[in-house]
Amino acid sequence: MDAIKMDEAVNVLGSELEPCSMTPLTGFFRDGCCNTCDEDVGSHTVCVELTKAFLEFSRFAGNDLSTPHPEFGFPGLVEGDRWCLCAARWLEAYEKGMAPGVFLNNTHQRALEIVPLSLLREYAVAVN
Repeated sequence: MDAIKMDEAVNVLGSELEPCSMTPLTGFFRDGCCNTCDEDVGSHTVCVELTKAFLEFSRFAGNDLSTPHPEFGFPGLVEGDRWCLCAARWLEAYEKGMAPGVFLNNTHQRALEIVPLSLLREYAVAVN
């Protein structure tokens, strides 16, 4: 079996990708970063700060992120958590007026294949 080859860890601004969240542990690779690869068909590349509105939107869209699933090591997410979100889901939430804030330094450059940088900048969360 071939090993999964992770894409280069570069953010949407062209610099080194920074971790999104270690608690809860996020990312396609569950490494705390929005790293990706060709096998990540959902493109879990957008680092966001979850809101109640987005969590409700996601639940109604068929992806309940709030309910814990300990059998899969998933704690359930709450408002304020950071999470590597699928780029297409973020764009869908944007189109419905429910997109959460984005951390640009923590969002993988492959998100740009789905979401224009101008939209990500519009929802950028300032971090000191």
